[in-house]
Parts: sequence; C-alpha cells; structure tokens
Amino acid sequence: MSTIRARVLALAAAAMLAACASPAPQYYSLADADALSPASATGGATGYIELAPIAMPERFARPQLVVRQKDAAAGPEVDILEQHRWSSSFENELRDALGSGIARRLGAVDATKGGRPRGQPVMRIAVQLRQFDAVEGSRVDAGFSWTLRRTEESLAIGCQLSVSEPVEGRGIDALARGAQRATARLADAIARSVTAAQNNAANPCQG
Repeated sequence: MSTIRARVLALAAAAMLAACASPAPQYYSLADADALSPASATGGATGYIELAPIAMPERFARPQLVVRQKDAAAGPEVDILEQHRWSSSFENELRDALGSGIARRLGAVDATKGGRPRGQPVMRIAVQLRQFDAVEGSRVDAGFSWTLRRTEESLAIGCQLSVSEPVEGRGIDALARGAQRATARLADAIARSVTAAQNNAANPCQG
C-alpha cells in the first residue's frame, strides 16, 4: 500500500469517526435568573440560613436529566438523557438554587457558603425530594418535605409541598424551565415558612 493511499484511508477513517461522534452535551441550571442579577444581591441581611445537603432517591442523584415520555407518563419507564445535563449533579444543582433563592427572598445570608459570626443564630433547613417526575411536553410533578430548626431551639418544624408545574412548549429546554419554576415555588414556600417560624406563627407551613 502506497504512503499516499494510506494517508487517504487514515483521513477517511478520521472523518467517519468525527461524523459518528456524539454531539456535545447541553447543560441546564435550576437557578432563578433573578438570583444572578446584581439587583438581587442584598446588603443588610436580616439573618442567616444553613441548607443541608438535599436528600433524594439515588436515581435522581446524577447530572443527567431523568424524564418520562408524555405517552408513558404513568408507566415505570424513564429516560436518562446523556446529552442533556444539569450543570452539576442534581442534588448539588437543587441545593445551590434553593440556597440562593431562599436567602434572596429573606434578605438573609446563606451561611452554608460564607459562614456566620460566632454566636449568631441561624435557621437550619433540611430538604427531602420525594418525587420529581419531569414529563416531556406536559408538566413537572414534584413533592418535597423540609424541616426548620433554629440553633437556639431543639424542636424542628416539618413542612411539605407538592407542585405540578405545566411545561410551556416542547423539547428539553422547556422541560428544564418547568423544573426551574418548580424549584422557585419551593424556594417561595420555604422562605414563607422561615418568616412564619421567626414570627412564632402557630402553623409556619401555612405562612
């Protein structure tokens, strides 16, 4: 085989491999866009929060999006999308989005990231993801529970939230935006419960 022919075959093989290569993954964030804007940064915070690592079923603890097809929404089958991923593992993505979202809504400091002065009271928040069904072209059904505990108290307050967020449009981009809105609703509910607990409301979960 001539050198020229060998080079031609090598180039052809390289072109075929390039054509068969998988496209680069697309990455998504759960963070509310408002939380990234300069206007959302708050000085003069009114308190400190600490958000524990999010507890969730193992099947969700991955960077790939886990979705259900619309025509199989009630069945056991799910798709793990290698080419559509959160910007970090899902539990870290959810924790970051909630931490910044809750702190921004309360005008508080997320001590999970920056620490707090010695002796400063803090509201500790622990969130559990019970359900997260992302149905392409349809909705995001999610269920959460969380507990609140002030450092100066031993009694924890438990709350729950179920949401069904419609997906506006088709495709994974629309589904990711639906998941983002569901996360924002959870941040709203947790922030309200923190405010109610700080005000000694009889039922902080209804705040």
